Amino acid sequence: MKILVVDDEKDVEILFRQKFRKEVKTQNLELVFAFSGQEALELLEQSDPPEVMYIFSDINMPGMTGLELLEKVKARFPQIKISMISAYGDTENYNKAINSGAKEFFTKPIDFNSLKEEISSLLN
Repeated sequence: MKILVVDDEKDVEILFRQKFRKEVKTQNLELVFAFSGQEALELLEQSDPPEVMYIFSDINMPGMTGLELLEKVKARFPQIKISMISAYGDTENYNKAINSGAKEFFTKPIDFNSLKEEISSLLN
């Protein structure tokens, strides 16, 4: 299963590779990274249909926000599941994300056990 992580903070890649080391090593999971909403869309458009099954996106990013990315992905690739993350667990962002079709909403710091459960439910 290919997962796309979208976050403007590049150190997130190191964290995800560390937390999912076992899943990547056993080839249950492939991680790809985009550092902007635009980069994420370009990556998705490289194959038809996209190889990505799940997107984990930050909400607060310069340029295209995670919520704007969510709307564009849901319009063009409705089969892709998306979860959002924010440093702020505010109700407004939560409601916007869920009402726009996000599968789940996480707050930072990420609870990786919950995220792994979320990913596991998609694999089954």
